[in-house]
Amino acid sequence: MPWIVRNIKNIMLLAGALTSTMLLATIAPHTALQATFGASVQGPLAELVVRSWGALVALVGGMLVYAAYHPAQRPLVLVVAGASKLVFVALVLAHGSHYLGTAGPAVLLDTLLVAVFATHLWATRSRGVVTA
Repeated sequence: MPWIVRNIKNIMLLAGALTSTMLLATIAPHTALQATFGASVQGPLAELVVRSWGALVALVGGMLVYAAYHPAQRPLVLVVAGASKLVFVALVLAHGSHYLGTAGPAVLLDTLLVAVFATHLWATRSRGVVTA
């Protein structure tokens, strides 16, 4: 636990950079879906929804990078990013388990990040610890 608290800035920078790669979905939605899920959806509405989803996920990544340098913002950003990642994991496990072959690494990484974010929040909750 102390390791997570000491290294949260670097953890957030790495998590933010990886999460921001979903910006690809705003530019090339079919490519992003193929890379993430091994499948794609067709049609103008699907393209609009995937582009929007990619932008929102990339914004969460940007928030993680921002909060890595602004410790006062970390609790809110870690809660939002953790909740977003937890929803993704839950949805894939509940409704898209047949995509685990391709989406499995993302599900595993997001599960790990949720645990790390929760551990950091729990470890710093009562002490008012702000790490640089």
